[in-house]
Amino acid sequence: MKPDLFESPDYYNLDDLLTEEQKLVRTAARDWVKRDVSPIIEEAAQKAEFPKQIIKGLADIGAFGPYIPEEYGGAGLDQISYGLIMQEIERGDSGVRSTASVQSSLVMYPIFKFGNEEQRQKYLPKLASGEYMGCFGLTEPDHGSNPGGMVTNFKDKGDHYLLNGAKMWISNSPFADIAVVWAKSEEGRIYGLIVERGMEGFSTPETHNKWSLRASATGELIFDNVKVPKENLLPNKSGLGAPLMCLDSARFGIAWGVIGAAMDCYDTALRYAKERHQFGKPIGSFQLQQKKLAEMITEITKAQLLAWRLGTLRNEGKATSAQISMAKRNNVDMALKIARDARQILGGMGISGEYSIMRHMMNLESVVTYEGTHDIHLLITGMDITGLNAFK
Repeated sequence: MKPDLFESPDYYNLDDLLTEEQKLVRTAARDWVKRDVSPIIEEAAQKAEFPKQIIKGLADIGAFGPYIPEEYGGAGLDQISYGLIMQEIERGDSGVRSTASVQSSLVMYPIFKFGNEEQRQKYLPKLASGEYMGCFGLTEPDHGSNPGGMVTNFKDKGDHYLLNGAKMWISNSPFADIAVVWAKSEEGRIYGLIVERGMEGFSTPETHNKWSLRASATGELIFDNVKVPKENLLPNKSGLGAPLMCLDSARFGIAWGVIGAAMDCYDTALRYAKERHQFGKPIGSFQLQQKKLAEMITEITKAQLLAWRLGTLRNEGKATSAQISMAKRNNVDMALKIARDARQILGGMGISGEYSIMRHMMNLESVVTYEGTHDIHLLITGMDITGLNAFK
């Protein structure tokens, strides 16, 4: 494994906008990625295995529930700190960031926001420490961009609920201890339920043959007459708005995370362009390579400013779902384009596992689709600015 020589670009001196605490949080995450992720991630991706040994490290750097209050085991950090942690983790690998995003925004967040005090005390500290790992069940085989059409359902059986249905494309599901599952009641209202591994009729088959997020564990959630205790229903919010609030938090993390992947591709391409010689001089001295590199740093800088401003709005409680959609869509698209241009700068070496670029590119093909596709986020912005719904 080549040494991790990554240097973070900051063309507009954005560090001046960060607090000392935010920079310390970022440094801790960056150092951990260089030490514990970079040396093993290429092999993990080649083998299509999630490296479970990194779970403790993720917990140690505060990647699980960074903004959850300390009384529940979280780090009590602000939204920009959360974003910076996601940025550094995704600089290592999108699949590892997916694991952290799911644990934080899709499992801990709904329990904290929509759960009762007993549920918070029971689950959040163990999730924050990595003792428990969780997953989020919303997407179904026939309902992706239209989650409201879900068929997974539960019925009231007096002393318990009876849950039936299936979810797919679920990060962490093969090893998750708990799943926050969204299902319809007999009245057709959507609720969240906490389903625990070991409940009879609950299985989590793994999804194989992925060309993307290969170092992340993906699977299904199958519910065959699963008896869920009534105390496992999240009582404080129902309706589709509840899981969409979770997705807002996760999409915010993605908007930051993919900047890390873009930075890694840019940094790799810049270093290679200075070292690789053709026609008697570094390829970085040729106009077309400089064009690619100049456009990369421009787009990274724009994405950094977009994410920082969105983080500020989140801290102030002012960010809208549509603003989050814009940042997720723009920044993932930016990262994908940078990965492709960076691959070209490296020529044939760009497809080699000796470098991270092709792995980032394949990962980002999932990120551009999950938690709202590229086109869906465009329509969310369109509806926001016109007031007209293009979904119906």
